[in-house]
Amino acid sequence: MTPQSGRESESTRDGESQSSGAGRDPNPTRRGVLLGVGLAGLGGVLAGCSTAAVPYDANEAGVPPNGPAPGAMTSPAAPGSGAMSSSPAPRGGQTSRAARKKAKAKPKPKGTVLGAASDIPVGGGAIFTAAKVVVTQPASGQYKAFSAVCTHVGCLVNKVTSGTIDCPCHGSEFKITDGAVAAGPAPSPLPARQIKIMDGQVILL
Repeated sequence: MTPQSGRESESTRDGESQSSGAGRDPNPTRRGVLLGVGLAGLGGVLAGCSTAAVPYDANEAGVPPNGPAPGAMTSPAAPGSGAMSSSPAPRGGQTSRAARKKAKAKPKPKGTVLGAASDIPVGGGAIFTAAKVVVTQPASGQYKAFSAVCTHVGCLVNKVTSGTIDCPCHGSEFKITDGAVAAGPAPSPLPARQIKIMDGQVILL
């Protein structure tokens, strides 16, 4: 009885060892290698994907139909990657044309436009009441400007005739050439004012 029980115990141990051995992987490193290769491939796929937000109707390059949004940052393509920039470089011709247009644009005159220079007759003048200025043209192309306020009691002069600027209050007269007193009672000449002629306009500086 004893030898038989010993054999039964031995057979039982052998069966347990065989059954336990059947549950183990004969190649324990194979599963680890496959798992490592799978993780490495997944990492490569994730690295190649962009995490930037792309508009719904963007094209394959990620650019919306109306162009990139203002202030959108574009990442430069890596050297040798073959990627093309979404915004073409400006053409030299277009840039130079725009620069020429800006250069040709005339600066806006500084000062107050009084009127057309053609409205001031040679040997006479014109009075601009709102600006309190009288502009004369003693000779062709020679323009002078003076205060239209008489130096006597502050009346505004009202006409330019026969080479003089006349005040209606007390009859004072001033020369159109330099504003000097031609007839009293005004005690001093009309103060000069600065003007310039630009694009056919008289501009008070």
